[in-house]
Amino acid sequence: MVSEIRLFTGAADHDKALSYQAVLGQRGVDVTLVEIEQLNARFLRLNPELALCVDEQGLWLSADGMKMRPDWQAEIPRLKRASLKSEMLARACHLTEKPSLIDATAGLGHDGLLMAHLGAHVTLVERHPILFSLLEDAKAQVQSDLNLAETVARIELVYADAADYLKQRHEAQAWTDVVYLDPMFPQRDQHSAKKQAQVKKQMQLLHRLLPEHGEMDLGDGLLPLARNIAKRVVVKRPRLAVFLAEQQPDHQWSGDACRFDAYFKVLE
Repeated sequence: MVSEIRLFTGAADHDKALSYQAVLGQRGVDVTLVEIEQLNARFLRLNPELALCVDEQGLWLSADGMKMRPDWQAEIPRLKRASLKSEMLARACHLTEKPSLIDATAGLGHDGLLMAHLGAHVTLVERHPILFSLLEDAKAQVQSDLNLAETVARIELVYADAADYLKQRHEAQAWTDVVYLDPMFPQRDQHSAKKQAQVKKQMQLLHRLLPEHGEMDLGDGLLPLARNIAKRVVVKRPRLAVFLAEQQPDHQWSGDACRFDAYFKVLE
């Protein structure tokens, strides 16, 4: 887990950066605040190390000349096009029932945002303090957006290790309708498939934040825990990937680039 990181900001956003520094400090991240003259593309190219930055838009993750944040407002066109019939994810998660849904691998929250838009009550679970802080900031930024306010009202953020959270739900007999898993897939396997597109810039930065050695949770251990508490577990996979935890799903929905594997259970 990243325990130390630099946070770059300009003078105009210094107070805002102090607030982020304090929050991340409470979550175990030692943040060194560095005030700079101008946060621009040239500065990012000259400072390629993994870092955070703060500008008028909020908190960003940066590395290798790029910066990234969960930009939920950029998802609005996708949300406007989406429907229960057109989205394979909606069919896989049975969103017509407006389920209670736990997204145990929240990531940037884009799939969770879509599912909330289509009526689900979504709990986003994220264990990484920096990624959770980015999600928290993304939600705060759009709560007053007329296009997203109703949707994000159906999203709850939980800062927790997904395995621990699912175990606690089981111990409390707190069942849910759906658990959704979209574990990060190793870059070496993403590139092994023919005609596989390059990993998107956002994913490149996430792979920097969550390296494969130790921190990247590939999700195998989450599947049995999810099946303990949910009527339906849905796993998003690259189309040609092996089954999660080598468990054959009960049903599949397949597209050109990805597929959704579903595991069903009748709760007693």
